[in-house]
Amino acid sequence: MKKELNPTTAVVPCPVVLLSVVGEDRPNIITLSWVANVCSNPPSIVAGIRPQRHSYEMVKNAGDFVLNIPSIDQIDAAEFAGTKSGREFDKFKECNLTPVPATKVNSPMIEECPINIECKVTKIDSPGVHDVFTAEVVAVHVDESVLNDKGRFIASKANLFTYLPLNGEYWSLGKHIQT
Repeated sequence: MKKELNPTTAVVPCPVVLLSVVGEDRPNIITLSWVANVCSNPPSIVAGIRPQRHSYEMVKNAGDFVLNIPSIDQIDAAEFAGTKSGREFDKFKECNLTPVPATKVNSPMIEECPINIECKVTKIDSPGVHDVFTAEVVAVHVDESVLNDKGRFIASKANLFTYLPLNGEYWSLGKHIQT
């Protein structure tokens, strides 16, 4: 038997990303889980951001951003960046994270994250309380420490984690179950 719940964000698990964006005064970081791959050619993603958030106008003005995929080592930074405003805090400084130049966009990458995905905004839609930024992936950087000798990504080495919106919890990713 199943229990019907009220309509909610029920797709689980959700990624945890640290979106970094260039700003007039300083770069900023916002933690997002409303992010998804939507097209393979050209490689494209979507990211949902509320217009009230400090990073919203920054992304709109920059026309680009970097999705930084954190490891469990950055969970405290993810929590801070998702609950504090860049209007009041320098999140790079507060989270002890290092902004490094990206290769294709003006927004910085976060050095400590094992995966950095450079994105250029192609479209903005307004389906509800979040605006959806569609962006083309223009470069991907993966730390060599999470690659095997053939250059393939090894998830267990990256120590990634996820967010479950049904109960508001973070979970580590499990073991490999099938190829």
